[in-house]
Amino acid sequence: MRKEECFYLGKIAKKFSFKGEVLVYLDTDEPELYENLESVFVECGKHLVPFFIENSSLHKNDFLRVRFEDVDTEDAADEIIGNAIYLPLEMLPKLDGNKFYFHEVIGFEIEDKRLGVFGKIQSINDSTAQPLFEVLDGDKEILIPMIDHFLVSIDRDNRKVIMDLPEGLIEMYL
Repeated sequence: MRKEECFYLGKIAKKFSFKGEVLVYLDTDEPELYENLESVFVECGKHLVPFFIENSSLHKNDFLRVRFEDVDTEDAADEIIGNAIYLPLEMLPKLDGNKFYFHEVIGFEIEDKRLGVFGKIQSINDSTAQPLFEVLDGDKEILIPMIDHFLVSIDRDNRKVIMDLPEGLIEMYL
């Protein structure tokens, strides 16, 4: 399994018991969706390795207490602490309406109600206080704040994000 075919679910945060159990931090708003997994991919070096789950249960909201097959000692658990956990993209719950996954809209055209189509979404910068669409219009990069109030709709069929942006926002780049 390649990383591009997967989504980041979380990371193995710490040991839970002396028998190899670990706590996995789940980077999701709905941890209960992942309580009964059969397996996950653990990033070991540059490879994703399948790990099978013997049992798991939710622990304090954002954590999943997990016992992996063949991880039955503290030393074995120590080897995977800090490693990222991934699942195949097809396991993501489907979103509709104006909800979307960041990876889903990469390559979509972006359209303003007033100005029309003005570029394609190249990436999303979520390292800032407000996530930004990084849009390319020819050779110009345009940064558009991902604010719910500006978002009109996600047109998945035509691969478009339609927005109602404040006057002057796009013009300052052109």
